[in-house]
Amino acid sequence: MVWLRRTTHYLFIVVVAVNSTLLTINAGDYIFYTDWAWTSFVVFSISQSTMLVVGAIYYMLFTGVPGTATYYATIMTIYTWVAKGAWFALGYPYDFVVTPVWIPSAMLLDLTYWATRRNKHAAIIIGGTLVGLSLPIFNMINLLLVRDPLEMAFKYPRPTLPPYMTPIEPQVGKFYNSPVALGSGAAAVLSVPIAALGAKLNTWTYRWMA
Repeated sequence: MVWLRRTTHYLFIVVVAVNSTLLTINAGDYIFYTDWAWTSFVVFSISQSTMLVVGAIYYMLFTGVPGTATYYATIMTIYTWVAKGAWFALGYPYDFVVTPVWIPSAMLLDLTYWATRRNKHAAIIIGGTLVGLSLPIFNMINLLLVRDPLEMAFKYPRPTLPPYMTPIEPQVGKFYNSPVALGSGAAAVLSVPIAALGAKLNTWTYRWMA
């Protein structure tokens, strides 16, 4: 049954990595940012932090080797860059989809696991918090280095939008003044229970395959 257990583990890892890529494509293109302004950045920060931490901690606890979370984030990054080629084939510029900066946050998770001598609970609480706090900061720096979203939006208009994605007027500064602070705070809180879920999934898989 060892082969079945390992196959289940690796299948889960691939599924989460692919889903993170799809999530990035749906929430990481310029028109999404333009339509929803900083509100989308907060949503993007939460979704990417939780998606990273659930797969990274699962994979890291599966191997028990610090550094595995960074390896997992690298896989996610490569997948997303490859998926961007599909947009490029449709005539969009290759940087139309923003690839999140996952790797530094995953490195913090690895460092936490290593510094606490492979303490699973410390990785969940401290590592999950660090991932949630750091990822929005790295992604904001990432956004500042790419092309103007408004220019891209007018040059490459999206043909159709589902009803729930209808553009709204950006409410910048009305409800909150710092999307990075709000995104980091919300992501830090939510990443901890999601990290615990990833760790629990690791245990459940062993029970299912026993």
